[in-house]
Amino acid sequence: MTTTQSVFAVPKMDCPSEENLIKMALQDVHGVERLSFDLAQRRMTATHTGPTDELLQRLVPLGLGATLLESGQAHGSSAAIEPPDDAAEARLLKLLLAINAAMFVVEILVGWWAQSAGLIADSLDMFADAAVYGLALYAVGRTAALKTRAAHAAGWLQLALALLALVEVLRRFAFGSEPVSILMMGMGCAALAANVACLVLISKKRDAGAHMQASFIFSSNDVIANVGVIVAGGLVAWTGSPYPDLLIGFMVGLVVLNGARRILKLS
Repeated sequence: MTTTQSVFAVPKMDCPSEENLIKMALQDVHGVERLSFDLAQRRMTATHTGPTDELLQRLVPLGLGATLLESGQAHGSSAAIEPPDDAAEARLLKLLLAINAAMFVVEILVGWWAQSAGLIADSLDMFADAAVYGLALYAVGRTAALKTRAAHAAGWLQLALALLALVEVLRRFAFGSEPVSILMMGMGCAALAANVACLVLISKKRDAGAHMQASFIFSSNDVIANVGVIVAGGLVAWTGSPYPDLLIGFMVGLVVLNGARRILKLS
């Protein structure tokens, strides 16, 4: 059987969470032997024996702008392709899940205490990552039907939380708030450190360590959200106005809402 190598452009793939969404979308496609990702170039390469159209049909609904760049016979035999290390992947996913889940709890509590819509929304971005890593962990060795049900549950929960965050921003805009800038900046720095730690962990399991640096440089949504909260905290301290906090809270809420849409597309 001929082994094909297909290269896809995925222009909206800019962080490891979206990479995991793609893996989950393609994990039960018959004939897929290997997936490799280049976040810097926004490309994904699939080595497979089945039709390329089936892969594209799975990628398009994710809303990441996937298109086929080229497809041709793979060099070498399929036997030369190393099988994935499911145990190592599961250990990594558990660690990533623990980091993001812990940061979600801490950040949402600090955000509530600090009256910061930005921190609350950013905590939900952490929850979004935890949901994706949790789904990927749950999907290892399980059927497509179970994966679909898990995706439904996580996606609807994330959607509900994102809508609540946006409603909270509007409520604070209407009735006022007094965000604590020093807590915003401190917690934003802690969240940024946690996300960088996750990227470092992911880089150790990649074929090329440069991918971690690329994913940071090319504006992962998580890093943008963290930096946005830190900058908003500085603007709150400088201007004495809550509006920078409300603006970043609204923007991150929209990012989380879009992430929920992508998870639901898996099912």
